[in-house]
Amino acid sequence: MALSVDVEKRFRGFSLRIAFEAENETLALLGASGCGKSMTLRCIAGVEKPDRGRIVLDGVTLFDSEKHICLPPQQRRVGLMFQHYALFPHMTVEQNVLCGARRALRGGQRDSAVQDALEALGLMELKNRLPGQLSGGQQQRTALARILVSQPSILMLDEPFSALDSHLRFRMEEQTRQVIRQFGKTVLLVSHDRDEVYRMADRVAILKNGQIERIGARGEVFSDPGTRAACVLTGCKNVSAIRRIDDQHAEALDWGITLALPLKPGTDALGIRMHAIRPGEGENAFRCRVTEVIENPFSFTVMLRPLCAPSSAAPIGWEMEKPVWRSLRAEELTVHLPVDGILQLKG
Repeated sequence: MALSVDVEKRFRGFSLRIAFEAENETLALLGASGCGKSMTLRCIAGVEKPDRGRIVLDGVTLFDSEKHICLPPQQRRVGLMFQHYALFPHMTVEQNVLCGARRALRGGQRDSAVQDALEALGLMELKNRLPGQLSGGQQQRTALARILVSQPSILMLDEPFSALDSHLRFRMEEQTRQVIRQFGKTVLLVSHDRDEVYRMADRVAILKNGQIERIGARGEVFSDPGTRAACVLTGCKNVSAIRRIDDQHAEALDWGITLALPLKPGTDALGIRMHAIRPGEGENAFRCRVTEVIENPFSFTVMLRPLCAPSSAAPIGWEMEKPVWRSLRAEELTVHLPVDGILQLKG
């Protein structure tokens, strides 16, 4: 199903100005809290009314400010799963799912659709339980079943895994990916978790202050985020403003080092992902002091400060597997930053 969104909405001192299209894919809206991700879904679902603009889903106009069209939520065929699932606490799992079944279906058809949804999400043995008797993962599956039984034209998931612990999150991600494949239509996924987005999305839209800063295929956005905000949101921990020396050299002001690379027009910051740093001599090599070693469950993060940099310079984080650091361990060492691993950024 094709979705086209171009709307503006002012809300308590916040302005949402967003435009994008999606069709038969999973598009993730990635951004920090308060950037407008959830508000975008609420506008599409009809829970919030934009101030101006247009929303079209599979040729049906859901909202058009100029033509004074604003379909109510129940007529939009949009499935929105809220962050905390919004299950009716006094109803059983089966009753909650039944609430989502389309009224246009006859009694027998509705019952059959509900049973199919319960079976598909592995809820048959839980159908007589109340939400308060369910785990977080079971509640999420119930919410998904309630949405899918309504036969929506689009599925929208608002931070679907935020209420789950890491073990359940992994299992529910796997199950949700299966649901998305079976759904076979457009899916919007709201998240602030870049790993979750990378595992689940086909395309990614980076939001900042109510606007899209970068949108594109998942791999393209992560390999070339384009802006400082997008770089940070995709997980880069090392970012520095620069002073352009010439078209081939820049001083990384935060790190206190000069780097050689062909600079793109408009570049005013550089990023280097923690896994992109390499030991020994090579492109943009420098001698550095180890200022801190942080042990993670399966890796070490080693904080480096170039010897040529002032003590006020920001350290550069380098992450590597534990055996690698144990073989390199030293108070001072040489590392290099390959040109193809340096991200050129604006803003």
